[in-house]
Amino acid sequence: MNITDNSESILKEIDKKYHAINQKTDVQLEGLLWSKPITYWDYIQTDALLNLQIQRTTLPDEMVFIMYHQVNELIFKMILWEIEQISEVENIQTDFFSERLSRITRYFDMLTNSFSIMENGMEVEQYMKFRNTLTPASGFQSAQYRLVEFSSTDVINLTDRRYKDRFDANTDLETSFEHLYWQAAGKDYQTGQKSYLLQEFEKKYKSQFLTQMKEYKTKNIWQKFKQLPEEDQKNPALIQAMRHYDHTVNITWVMQHLNTARKYILESGKGNGEATGGSDWQKYMHPKYQRRIFFPELWNPEELANWGNEKEV
Repeated sequence: MNITDNSESILKEIDKKYHAINQKTDVQLEGLLWSKPITYWDYIQTDALLNLQIQRTTLPDEMVFIMYHQVNELIFKMILWEIEQISEVENIQTDFFSERLSRITRYFDMLTNSFSIMENGMEVEQYMKFRNTLTPASGFQSAQYRLVEFSSTDVINLTDRRYKDRFDANTDLETSFEHLYWQAAGKDYQTGQKSYLLQEFEKKYKSQFLTQMKEYKTKNIWQKFKQLPEEDQKNPALIQAMRHYDHTVNITWVMQHLNTARKYILESGKGNGEATGGSDWQKYMHPKYQRRIFFPELWNPEELANWGNEKEV
């Protein structure tokens, strides 16, 4: 058998790899004799992926709605994956931070630009029929979107603005959780009663949310930005990249979502104008009401005062 110098070098590296984890290299190599070559459909799990779309009605455009939201969830997973890369690096370097932030922002830019699929890709009459079968489910219940928020900024910046002055970075997580901005969409603050939508959401995800809030308190995107050299924190290009991410997530993408909802729920003249989850959806979604701002320190007073102004969107 003719073993080239390159092959021998590779075999030595393989032997070193398995020796480090107390595995026998011969056994691992022999296993390759019986392994099947990988195919695209097995690697991507195409069949499983394409069989996840289960309609509740016979209306064709419901399939568009399902697939589009599943694509959104996959993109959210990509975003969370990149945020995790930022959060787990010790002594983070500016080049690494900037490159990963640009990936995250591109994903959200893609989400924003894709809303025409929802806005123009379904017949209004079909949508207004099949949406009734979704009640009380709501896009409010996207857990990954909440995880993106927790891993992007300090929890105080996600607090309902009516209560923000009462809390600070030392407020316990349970109290902070009960006063997050999106609690207003599922809670009657006069009675304290939570909607079925919110109760089910918390039953499934609350423990995961509290864990995320705790874990990312010191390693969210904003905290990692503050760990960069002070000179780099003042770099105009990096500041603009941070601002672009903030604006895209909390204004542009939200307004695209809101305007699409308005088209179907309000402007169509069909239905009662209510959200499937029962929330006051226009106030819940509109950035000027909830003022979701990841990095308020990077905006001037005038910009903060006009946050979410539709004229600025």
